[in-house]
Amino acid sequence: MTNIELRTQSIYDNLSNTEKKVAEYFLTHIDQVFNQPIGQLAEQAGVSKVAWVRFCKAIGFDGLKDLKKCLFTELSEQSAGKETPMTFSDIQEATSVAQLIESVKYNSMRAVEDTAKLLEPASVETAARLILGAHSVRIFGVGASAVVGEDLYDKLLRIDLNVCFCRDFHVQLTYAANLTPQDAAVLISMSGNTREVLELLNLAKRCGAPTIALTKFGKSPLALNVDTPLYLSAPEILPRSGAMSSRIAQMIAVDALFSAVAHLDYDRAAESLEKSHESCRAHHVNP
Repeated sequence: MTNIELRTQSIYDNLSNTEKKVAEYFLTHIDQVFNQPIGQLAEQAGVSKVAWVRFCKAIGFDGLKDLKKCLFTELSEQSAGKETPMTFSDIQEATSVAQLIESVKYNSMRAVEDTAKLLEPASVETAARLILGAHSVRIFGVGASAVVGEDLYDKLLRIDLNVCFCRDFHVQLTYAANLTPQDAAVLISMSGNTREVLELLNLAKRCGAPTIALTKFGKSPLALNVDTPLYLSAPEILPRSGAMSSRIAQMIAVDALFSAVAHLDYDRAAESLEKSHESCRAHHVNP
């Protein structure tokens, strides 16, 4: 699946009815799009030329020409690779435990690959530099995203950064209310619509703190209002699946962000990691 298809699927629910027609045509006839002029595409999709332009801009391109150029490159790379289409199922759809295991494996692999496509290196570097330059880094997330927040907290703590995290939402509110422009806020929400996280975002912005988000690609309130969004993708279709592949996608972004932070300040990070490792060595049981 191309990066452009991922963006289209992620943002589909936020598109207007006319733009959804364009998206549906695009996803169904992707191999044909870069061979046809905009007038022909508009006629076949049953929309105006302007609708195609709006659609292109909604998924991050200047226009159809820009989209076609990127699409051609991605399709060419795919045809040279070994990408094999697979299906995935929800828990209820599986017919055996073996199928469930395959489904979990595939969903996790797809979350890793698709998120890697969506993560913009420039955005990851910007976020890493914000973290390194901050007086304190405060991490926010609730529910399943709190598990991811705690992982990022542990990693940044190991390289001796001034970092705060607590699963209790009321404590997170106090962290957010006392942010300053010299701090950095990292907000985690796959949907980008979590009420608590949006409340924390508003507090952070009111305090003037730079904000970073780990969230799915699209026009969610979090993605639209945060300073530096890091986009994720996960193939979960129904609530019955729980936060499985979405957690994997968030963890990949956390690992990429942490690696970028450590890379940009390698000598100090390496020294802190060695100290952290040594402090726990005595608690390892030798075979």
